[in-house]
Amino acid sequence: MTLCYLINQYPKVSHSFIRREIVELENQGAQVLRIALRGWEQPLVDPRDLAEQRKTRYVLKQGAAPVLGWLCRQFFRSPARFVRVLSNAFLLSRQSDQPLIKHMICFAEACVAAGWARAGNASHIHAHFGTNSAEVAMLASLLSDIPYSFTVHGPEEFDHPEGLCLRTKMHHAACIVAISSFGRSQLFRWAAPQDWNRIAVVHCGLDDAFLGGEAAGVSASNVFVCVGRLSEQKGQLLLLEALRRVLDRGIDCRLVLAGDGELRALIEQRAKELKVTNHLTITGWIGGDEVKQEILAARALVLPSFAEGLPVVLMEAMALARPVITTSVAGIPELVKDGECGWLVPAGDVESLAQAMVDCLACHDDKLTRMGQNGRGRVQERHDIRTEAARLLGLFGKGAA
Repeated sequence: MTLCYLINQYPKVSHSFIRREIVELENQGAQVLRIALRGWEQPLVDPRDLAEQRKTRYVLKQGAAPVLGWLCRQFFRSPARFVRVLSNAFLLSRQSDQPLIKHMICFAEACVAAGWARAGNASHIHAHFGTNSAEVAMLASLLSDIPYSFTVHGPEEFDHPEGLCLRTKMHHAACIVAISSFGRSQLFRWAAPQDWNRIAVVHCGLDDAFLGGEAAGVSASNVFVCVGRLSEQKGQLLLLEALRRVLDRGIDCRLVLAGDGELRALIEQRAKELKVTNHLTITGWIGGDEVKQEILAARALVLPSFAEGLPVVLMEAMALARPVITTSVAGIPELVKDGECGWLVPAGDVESLAQAMVDCLACHDDKLTRMGQNGRGRVQERHDIRTEAARLLGLFGKGAA
């Protein structure tokens, strides 16, 4: 089976789960054409991402002239189909919260993607995220007659599904993938009932870099690590408040924010105001191996998100036998069991977050070890990339049949 993976930006530091998925699909015998709209100029630090960048074709890399060329080819190949699919793009603009020009750009990008997918003998097109990449995949499918699907991660798709025309995208898809039962329930809210049977749960998976070997022993450090983009939805500003409260109780600890993002300047300023700068490290973007080392060096991973899908970094920390402190939102409670593999706290509750950090620091090594083993077992059972990739291939095969 030859698959066409269509992604808005690939590779990307925060999208290692897509890379793992593609690599495992290839390990299981599929050929994967990697098509991205952008990302060729993205600075990358992980050698595996750099290798993926070299394997990826970029729709917009050569500018407008090649795109216009593909528009002409699609028109002369089948003028009636071209006009019909262009009309679909116009209809999307009437449903969407995006201007018409955005949908016309998606249509032009779809002309390129459809041509490349057809030339590569792809039997199925798959997109990640229900945003513009899913629209391009849908239009490319309508242009090429190659069935398509897409994976919805959240929370963006759940925040404004109508503006993203999510119902229309699901209606045209051969199958729709949710990464958690919670995600599937949200898709049920917006899909037509007759389309529910095509919505399946396939978890994001980890490979042997996390699941292989022996479980790590408990860390005796007083360090908490938070991995991810520095953004409002991840709750790092609240985490600084919790850190201040822990320190005010006379308990020494440190916090590592492994990542970067649009909120970095505000986080640094707030750290100064709270006088926690000496207890805080912001690494910037780092490679996967460095992230792994930060997790292993920490007593626990803490992720106080306000909105999520199901964060892969929780799976990574649990696979490394590290307890997690996180919030009871979206699909997280499906993975993290409070008191068994860590602590679940109400989102936005700084005092509960601080208390969980205090409890973790005071926790006996035997209990931390037990939590780590429980977490590792849950990830091995639910998030093995080999199992999840096989499920995807089954879904893609049905769509291509």
